[in-house]
Amino acid sequence: MIKLTYLRTIDNVWFITIFAQSIIMTMKKKIMIAISIFIGIIIAILLAGYIFLNTPAFGRLPQGERLERINRSPHYRNGQFHNLQSAPLITSKRSKLSNIWRFLTDKPANLIPSQPISAVKSDLKALPCDSDLIVWFGHSSYMLQLSGRRFLVDPVFYKAAPVVFVNKPFPGTDIYKPCDMPEYIDYLVISHDHWDHLDYNTVKELRNRVGKVICPLGVGEHFEYWGYDKSQLIELDWNESADLQTGFVVHCLPARHFSGRGLTSNKTLWASFLIGTPSLSVFIGGDSGYGNHFKEIGHEFPDIDIAILENGQYNEEWKYIHTMPDKLGQAATDLGCQNIITVHHSKYALARHPWNEPLDNEQKAAKENNLKLTVLCIGVPTPLYMK
Repeated sequence: MIKLTYLRTIDNVWFITIFAQSIIMTMKKKIMIAISIFIGIIIAILLAGYIFLNTPAFGRLPQGERLERINRSPHYRNGQFHNLQSAPLITSKRSKLSNIWRFLTDKPANLIPSQPISAVKSDLKALPCDSDLIVWFGHSSYMLQLSGRRFLVDPVFYKAAPVVFVNKPFPGTDIYKPCDMPEYIDYLVISHDHWDHLDYNTVKELRNRVGKVICPLGVGEHFEYWGYDKSQLIELDWNESADLQTGFVVHCLPARHFSGRGLTSNKTLWASFLIGTPSLSVFIGGDSGYGNHFKEIGHEFPDIDIAILENGQYNEEWKYIHTMPDKLGQAATDLGCQNIITVHHSKYALARHPWNEPLDNEQKAAKENNLKLTVLCIGVPTPLYMK
């Protein structure tokens, strides 16, 4: 009897052991399957991200002769361009993830207009070439006609971000496309390669209408990658100039900002420009925080007729790379220019201030600094009478 009980006990232990091993093997298989699925998902996400970041819209980093030229620039050190004055991108002590989360979740009142923005669809192809005027397309996109030549500045007619569901235009503002531009554009002017200033689809569609592209050093790499001929590019470093002939000249000048379309920053330059023509001298400010460069530009070029300045998409935490409201008038004063137009507003909510706050800012700056302000309406050809 004892022997039988012993044998049964051995049988039970053996059964339990085999059962336990079976459970363990099953759990291991499930864990291995789960791990494999997880790794597969991670690989798929990384692969999708890699493919997405290598789509043509992201452009291409400078290489070859262009990179050699960049390496010789006095403003390029340790693999990136630098501002003349230190310019931290964000001054808060919060992490990048925290700042991104705050940006996505913080929806203050009046961030987006409740009614469509006032805009007019003009026949730009019928504009007389001999008139000096500006046509604004919202944000920082506009066309200048100066002494018979057309300058199209930072045109963004499709998307101001890598994906269409980010940075959507305000209702009523998205009424122009590349096909609405004049049949020939003498100069396409790009201040820097951020998505809200350089739109891949826009410049691709404009390629056959553009004579020359004026851009900061390094940005030409995007255009060559997108099918523009190298001979079309006027690519300049700060304090370089190009003679456009018959009384026209362009000066590439400093700005206080940054650049980049993908995961790397400051591989291309950002800039402001001064366009000299037989009739007017126009300062194109691009994106820039306030700094000493405004006064230095004003000292070097004392006859600026009109300054087109950034006004909007600002935040106290970005005060070194975007013009804050209290510095708008000071920037114009430093430039020694009494006539101003402001842009970088009224189309996208890239910051958290009320959408119409920049419209109040420009009025206040003009009044406090005794400036002549030209207020633009999207799509309306506005004459430039400065002399």
